[in-house]
Amino acid sequence: MNQFRPSVLFVCVHNAGRSQMASAFLTHLSDGRVEVRSAGSAPADAVNPAVVEAMKEVGIDISAEIPKVLTTEAVQDSDVVITMGCGDACPIFPGKRYLDWKLDDPAGQGVDAVRPIRDQIRARITGLLAELDVHGGESA
Repeated sequence: MNQFRPSVLFVCVHNAGRSQMASAFLTHLSDGRVEVRSAGSAPADAVNPAVVEAMKEVGIDISAEIPKVLTTEAVQDSDVVITMGCGDACPIFPGKRYLDWKLDDPAGQGVDAVRPIRDQIRARITGLLAELDVHGGESA
C-alpha cells in the first residue's frame, strides 16, 4: 500500500497531560494510519496520574508513556504540529501546518476535572482524522 501516512506532533509544556491524551487517542482511533509524536517544552518526570486514570476509563492505557522533550527534529519530521499551551516555545518551520488547541491544563487536577478535557481532546481528534481523511478503528 503506497498511501501517504501523515505525521502529527502534539506539544504542551510538560508532555504529561493534554499531549499524552491527544497522542493516545490519535494512535488508537487512526488504527496506525497516522504517525504520532508528542513532546513538551519542559517535560515532567511522569505522566499525570489523573490523566492515566481518565484514559483507562475509556480503555486506553498510557501508564507506560514517558514525557519527552521537544526537539527541532520532531517538528521538522511532522506534517501537522498541534500546540496546547506552549506558546512561542515551539519552533516554526515553513510548510508545516500549525494548530493551537486551547484546552484547560490538567496539571494538579483530579480525575473529575480531567474527564471533560479528555472528552474535548477526543472530539478534536475525531475532527482531525476527518480533516486528514484518515479512517481507522472507531471502536474506542
